[in-house]
Amino acid sequence: MIEQYVWDLQEVDETQVAVVGGKGAHLGGLSRIEGIRVPAGFCVTTDAFRRIMAEAPSIDDRLDQLSRLNPDDREAIGTLSAQIRRTIEGTAIPGDLAAAITRALDRLGERAAYAVRSSATAEDLPTASFAGQQDTYLNVVGPAAILQHVSRCWASLFTERAVTYRQRNGIDHRTVHMAVVVQQMVFPHAAGILFTADPVTGNRKVATVDAGFGLGEALVSGLVNPDVFTVRDGEVVAKAIAAKERAVQALSAGGRQEVAIDSQRQEQPALTDAQVVRLVRLGRRIEAHFGRPQDIEWCLVDDDFRIVQSRPITTLFPVPVLETGDQENHVYVSVGHGQMMTDPMKPLGFSMWQLTAMVPMHEAGGRLFVDVTRRLASPASRAGLLDVLGRGDPLIRDALETVLDRDDFVPSLPDAGPGGPPAGGASAPIETDPAIVTELIERSQASIAALERDIRTKTGPALFDFLLEAFEEHKRVLSDPLSMQAIMAGMEATWWLNDQLQEWLGEKNAADTLTLSAPDNVTSEMGLALLDVADVIRPQSEVVAFLQGVEDEGFLDELAKLPGGTEARDAIEGYLDRYGMRCVGEIDITRPRWRERPTMLVPVILDNVRNFEPGAAERRFEQGRQKAQKKEQDVLSRLRALPDGDRKADEAKRMIDRVRTFIGYREYPKYGIVSRYFLYKQALLEEAERLVQAGVLPEKEDIFYLTFQELHGVVRSNQVDDQLIQQRKEAFRSYHALTPPRVLTSDGEALTGAYRRDDVPAGALIGLPVSAGTIEGRARVILDMAEADLEAGDILVTTFTDPSWSPLFVGIAGLVTEVGGLMTHGAVIAREYGLPAVVGVEQATRLIRDGQRIRVHGTDGYVEILGATAGGDLVG
Repeated sequence: MIEQYVWDLQEVDETQVAVVGGKGAHLGGLSRIEGIRVPAGFCVTTDAFRRIMAEAPSIDDRLDQLSRLNPDDREAIGTLSAQIRRTIEGTAIPGDLAAAITRALDRLGERAAYAVRSSATAEDLPTASFAGQQDTYLNVVGPAAILQHVSRCWASLFTERAVTYRQRNGIDHRTVHMAVVVQQMVFPHAAGILFTADPVTGNRKVATVDAGFGLGEALVSGLVNPDVFTVRDGEVVAKAIAAKERAVQALSAGGRQEVAIDSQRQEQPALTDAQVVRLVRLGRRIEAHFGRPQDIEWCLVDDDFRIVQSRPITTLFPVPVLETGDQENHVYVSVGHGQMMTDPMKPLGFSMWQLTAMVPMHEAGGRLFVDVTRRLASPASRAGLLDVLGRGDPLIRDALETVLDRDDFVPSLPDAGPGGPPAGGASAPIETDPAIVTELIERSQASIAALERDIRTKTGPALFDFLLEAFEEHKRVLSDPLSMQAIMAGMEATWWLNDQLQEWLGEKNAADTLTLSAPDNVTSEMGLALLDVADVIRPQSEVVAFLQGVEDEGFLDELAKLPGGTEARDAIEGYLDRYGMRCVGEIDITRPRWRERPTMLVPVILDNVRNFEPGAAERRFEQGRQKAQKKEQDVLSRLRALPDGDRKADEAKRMIDRVRTFIGYREYPKYGIVSRYFLYKQALLEEAERLVQAGVLPEKEDIFYLTFQELHGVVRSNQVDDQLIQQRKEAFRSYHALTPPRVLTSDGEALTGAYRRDDVPAGALIGLPVSAGTIEGRARVILDMAEADLEAGDILVTTFTDPSWSPLFVGIAGLVTEVGGLMTHGAVIAREYGLPAVVGVEQATRLIRDGQRIRVHGTDGYVEILGATAGGDLVG
């Protein structure tokens, strides 16, 4: 069949990506929308590309070589991809294929000018735009030139940037095919890009139009600055008219040229306001057809808009979909920023967190958000919410205040309305009694032991019924009034000390030193306990050598065969018994735990063996305790020297005792949650194993891509929707490219917030001071704990740290994170260990390079980049 190689655009729609690629499918879909004009054309299908690839010599071998290359090996990728392109361009187009293309040109007029455009099958998709990855050729005239440019489009599937993009995104080169769109050229008065949502803020109710004279290529290539129009509710609400000195125009004989624009026209808008509003109306129609915001390329010909491309805007953070489907305004706060885990979660992970959380949570982009609209609407609950969130993370408070400043977005409810109590609730009085913490820990351990005992006997649908009851017990333990009082007592005592000691003594963040080595902190104990493991291993040279080459998760069994290996294995096993349920991103139940992958701990153990002397854990804890005790004596004696000093000293002493009694417990509820999660996970994986044995699932981990409720359904029916799991895997992959906002509105606007401070040096990176002191040293930018390679005196720079990172804290001198607040885990442990720390530093891992010398001002909340030399010494 000759005709399968060429399809008219009118025959195509967006379901046919596999045949005509993403661009062709979108153009076909566009041409079917009423009122949308698309230049006439045809698609050379992927069948034609496959035929060329089959006839091109030695392509298979080169594709094999390409797939084995490291995405960072730019030189090898450049060389090999250039060879593949030359081979494809040098392969003659078979006669029947060339004839099919030429016949299609005859129908449209072969002497006309055409745009010849690449259209890959992994392009313009909802989850990956691939924008600019392949080539487009404008104003091509004559059949011979068009055939030559079709070959170039096929070859452009293997440009260096396209190959690297696929390797980084885990896309197999053989699964992507190239179609080519051949369209009649339009010679526009003006051209540009329309975004049906604001590409910067994400606001879905705001459209922006970039416009310039001549072909749109001048804007895309950056040759000229465009006019920019902002449209909301059918009217232009802002515009910036650029001086457009140059334009790109098509030549009648083919090709194009850059031309100067007459000085009188340079300052004229490329579109009238009425044209802009009309264009946005067309854009809304296109957006409605495709069901998501679009990035649309348009041309204006004789006051008539032609649409030459539309692709989804893949950088927008999704908006939570409410089951109620109401059209009211909503304001959402990120859960991940409070839990120190802003990575996407898999469906089983976020659904389990929703089922065990104390407040309703909504998913978007694999992250969870809490709807705070009601609390913001009532003045009484608003003040409490802003206070608690602002103490934890000033950026969240600032973002919420930005929304509140828009008087019309959040409705105002009377105080008696359903606003709920202030966040955190009013804390009832509680005695400063260590026995309270002991009792709370014992209660939690008894509840977990009962869960471990009872869950063993449950399988099938009965397991899910049992788990739903277990989740209620989980929430009961979490909401235990005594536990809430203990947590709040520690936090409020910290705030009181910081506020009052700054007022009375002029000292910032004094509580940071007063909380050093506080008792009952399960997270800081976890870091110190790994130092004890290193003490067991350090004298055994064969064990140390063996661990340096460990890759297999079964290494613990191998250890016992070495001299000293049994003791080493027992020490690691003992550590895993107590902490093996932890891991990075532990709020997502699907993340591999240390007990499941003990190799994750090996680099940290080896760092401890190398960087510490025996007995370091006990010494470290005792030094912190003595430092805190000395600080207490110093503070109290200075207070007594003040007017009304005895009263001030007595109040401070009461608060110091209170903070030391309760602040360590702040970490325990999370330890309890994660301990339960590990038991839930083991039971669900055993259920998954039964589904695999029954042939329902290909592999156990597929259950991670189902919500808890969906998995319950699969266990009941013994049937699964394979396509759904595949879609979820692709979606999860795409969510990694999205940056979750601290605050998100129902309009899709993503708000990060700002510090609004002028008390820091020029060029410094601003953050939140969470642990006092100043440290200078080598920055180690580490995104994966398993790849940590730290020396004493290094400063850890990372996106976020949850409790699983605390084993690294014992070996570093300071901490910088992109995410965090005053009471998040990284901040609490930094204070416990006396590490100067600044959190909430936007884009820290991009702005600070690995190995640079930096100075962390943990008292004042900023970071200075000093240069590229290594080393580290304490400044203050």
